[in-house]
Amino acid sequence: MAGNVGYVNQNLHKILELIPKLEPKCGNSVVITVDGPSGSGKTTLAKEISAVLDLSYTVHMDDLYEGWESTLTPKLTGKLSEILMQVKIENRIRFAPYSWLESRLAAEIQSPAPKYLILEGVGSGQSAIRSYVSLALWIEVLPGIGLERVIKRDGPAVAAFMPDFILQADAHFEKEGTKKSADYRLSGQGTV
Repeated sequence: MAGNVGYVNQNLHKILELIPKLEPKCGNSVVITVDGPSGSGKTTLAKEISAVLDLSYTVHMDDLYEGWESTLTPKLTGKLSEILMQVKIENRIRFAPYSWLESRLAAEIQSPAPKYLILEGVGSGQSAIRSYVSLALWIEVLPGIGLERVIKRDGPAVAAFMPDFILQADAHFEKEGTKKSADYRLSGQGTV
């Protein structure tokens, strides 16, 4: 499947038709990753997928980063691996999301493992967890459009952090081969 390219609005129905046919690779859960550059529409796409799936749960990478200093690090890889091992072995999700407002970890979230687990955000499609993933999606956007969307969505305070984060993300994607390993590559040009 790797490398199918299309536009979200044209291929979303195709992906939604495919999902119920996917085999779980993480216990009884079908894991779907939605990765790509900042502002490409990952959260929107994850919401659209989740809205039509019964028994789905979405983990956002923003909840697993621990501030701007700890984003695409081995700590993120460890958290993702731990979440997926719990889903596979213990049939549950358990993690403490990061509170960006309070600059600390919030209360732990616990939930039974869903039928569909969506991992959404920069770093969700990394190589360390691919053996658990049933469907890997990559959503692309031109850098200027993506940055503009992020600032519009999150406010001007993030503008100072974005250049470094974008450089880290680009290096991460290159090292991990995230885009080329995706089952489907989509255009986020028309999504917000």
